[in-house]
Amino acid sequence: MSEQSAKPYLVRAICEWCADNGHTPYLAVKVNAETRVPMAYVKNGEIVLNIGASATRRLTIDNDGVRFSARFSGTSQEVAVPMTAVAGIFAKETGYGFAFTVSQNPAASLAAATAPPESDIESALEADLKEAKEAPNRGKRKPRAPHLQVIK
Repeated sequence: MSEQSAKPYLVRAICEWCADNGHTPYLAVKVNAETRVPMAYVKNGEIVLNIGASATRRLTIDNDGVRFSARFSGTSQEVAVPMTAVAGIFAKETGYGFAFTVSQNPAASLAAATAPPESDIESALEADLKEAKEAPNRGKRKPRAPHLQVIK
């Protein structure tokens, strides 16, 4: 049996703590394909949502995610945030809360981890060109063509 994440429990605990102390709980969310939020309010792939009792209706925080109905610019909208997209929970008034790491799409993570930075490719290309130019001065070897090319 695999161990459950503590994240949903911590989110619920901070919400309850905020309610007990008269604070406003704010939920920081990394928006992805599974997240249902008003896209007009998303900035740089993130959104911060007021999940206080006065701002939401039918707030549900379970092990799968956070769901509620809220008004945005006067229009009621359903919001659904999977727990994997929750980046943090904090009290507006004090900033007290928790931040969580949000894993990216596995394919995007793999591509980002294995792709060399462009500057490394350019420096390798420059080194190969320099070596090719210096090769005739070394004697018997022919200059090699660079094996890396920058494609933009």
